Formats: sequence, structure tokens, C-alpha cells
Amino acid sequence: MESEYYFKFEDLEMYQKALDFADVVNGQVKSYPKHEKYQLASQFIRAADSIALNIAEGSAGSHANFNRYLQMAWDSAHECVVCSTKSRRRVYISEKVDEENRAAVTELSKMITSYKKYLKKKMKT
Repeated sequence: MESEYYFKFEDLEMYQKALDFADVVNGQVKSYPKHEKYQLASQFIRAADSIALNIAEGSAGSHANFNRYLQMAWDSAHECVVCSTKSRRRVYISEKVDEENRAAVTELSKMITSYKKYLKKKMKT
């Protein structure tokens, strides 16, 4: 979507990939049983959404503040690993889907970690 209103964080590839992952998770949980709607499904959606939300929220502050929010995004990404594992163990998703989730989270985690290192270097100069 093209908008005449621009936010710098929208240029970050990790932000775009976080949005994509959250969309994937949202699609996956639609097939979960009803009793999981306010439990695992809700937690998985909130954790996945939190990755992009923390990237966006932290981007407007200082490098140190952004680094803190990126840590929260990284933590949320790892929370998604647990949600995916529980989903596989409860047979809501296949091993293949769990592996795809893990690959996406691994990529996001590496991108977040790299950006944190970049910010730390910028703070030293």
C-alpha cells in the first residue's frame, strides 16, 4: 500500500518481514480449535504482532531506546517459537509448518540482532 504519509521504520526490512510473519500466524490460528481462541491462538497472534509493534515503537527514540525495544521484539520472536512448538505438539499445525515458522523466526532474530549491533556501534561514535 502506498501512502502519502511516510514513517521511516517502514523502510526496515525486519519490520516488513515481521508484518509478513504476523500475517502468516494469523492465518494459521484460524484453524485452531475454538477452545484455543483466547489461549494459545491469542498468545501466538499477540507475540507475532509484538515483533513489528516493538520495532515501530522503538524507532522514534534514541539509539539506546530503540535497542531496548529491539530486545523486546527479539523476545517476542522467541515467544513465537514456543507457540509454534505447542501448536505442533497439539497437532494444530504440521511439522512442516512449525519448521517454516522456525525459519522465519530465525531470520527475524538474526536481523534484529544485527540491527542491535549496528545501533550499539552508532552509540559509541
